[in-house]
Amino acid sequence: MSTNAASTTRSKPFDCPAAWKATAIAGKDNIAIDLTTRHIEAFDTALTHLETRECLSLEDIGRDDFPLPAIADDIRDWVHEIEHGRGVLILRGFPVERFTLEKIERLWFGLGTHFGRAVSQSVMGDLVGHVIDVAGPDNRHRAYRNSCELQLHTDRCDTVGMFCLQKAWKGGLSSYASALAVHDEMLATRPELVAPLWRGFHLHRFGEQLPGEPPYSPVRIPVFSERDGVTTVILLRGYIDMAADEFDLSINDLEWEALNTFADIANRPEFRLDFTLEPGEAILFNNCVILHKRTAFEDHTEPDRKRHLMRLWLMDWVGRPTDSAVGVHKGPGGIRPQEGRMPYYTNR
Repeated sequence: MSTNAASTTRSKPFDCPAAWKATAIAGKDNIAIDLTTRHIEAFDTALTHLETRECLSLEDIGRDDFPLPAIADDIRDWVHEIEHGRGVLILRGFPVERFTLEKIERLWFGLGTHFGRAVSQSVMGDLVGHVIDVAGPDNRHRAYRNSCELQLHTDRCDTVGMFCLQKAWKGGLSSYASALAVHDEMLATRPELVAPLWRGFHLHRFGEQLPGEPPYSPVRIPVFSERDGVTTVILLRGYIDMAADEFDLSINDLEWEALNTFADIANRPEFRLDFTLEPGEAILFNNCVILHKRTAFEDHTEPDRKRHLMRLWLMDWVGRPTDSAVGVHKGPGGIRPQEGRMPYYTNR
């Protein structure tokens, strides 16, 4: 839900559970939930029910098609933790060895419907993004299709889900950081650099805009914005840099310093939570306040052992109150499909 009011800066720290430091979480185990037989049986029942429905493609699957009444209370707790708690949780213990890839994909998508509405992740229209290296270290391909290191960033949705099928032979370490905690640190130590982040920057569209649309956002997209007490963070440093370089967009010294200082703080060990997802583990996090990245990786030589994650981009079913510029970037969520197009930018 987009509104027309402009974003303002913020002079007070965020007083909420999502403004955490990694030192307070103290490791992956403290955000992990071990699935029990009760959870697995509920997934099995939902999969069986799904087979009785006329859902031939993922886009047809809704919450009613994947009912989980036996674990409804748990799901409510998980959704609350993502939306109103620390904003990140891991579910571990999915029996991946029991299922075909198609069944795991439908299980993950079906579970995802209880967290939000799945949206397209590229011009290919993929509702489940298979994060697998098809391009090597070639950053002209979208990040989920190459093996390059990524900076801390957000995606074009409200909640992100990642399900691990295979991990890399080497590298591929995941990192998460609270953008709110980084903001608070800047407010305490470099308050003059906070306002430029609320003013925002133009973002490159990586060639995935619709025909006739400009190749970068026509308005500044704020890194931080707030509407009705709800904060939204949008950080795509690579796309900020690309837009500035390719289209000669002006970014002043204070703005560059704000971006660099934010990155420096976010990457400090006390702010950054690092771990590797293992096969059968899935992470869900609030993309509106939590940043994520990965290190570069190398795969096993066997094709069936390549690093493979299944990604969901989910939009809140009710809709978040957002600044109008956020609506320019996110729209209804995700990236609109375009027949025959690939997520590849030749000019990079």
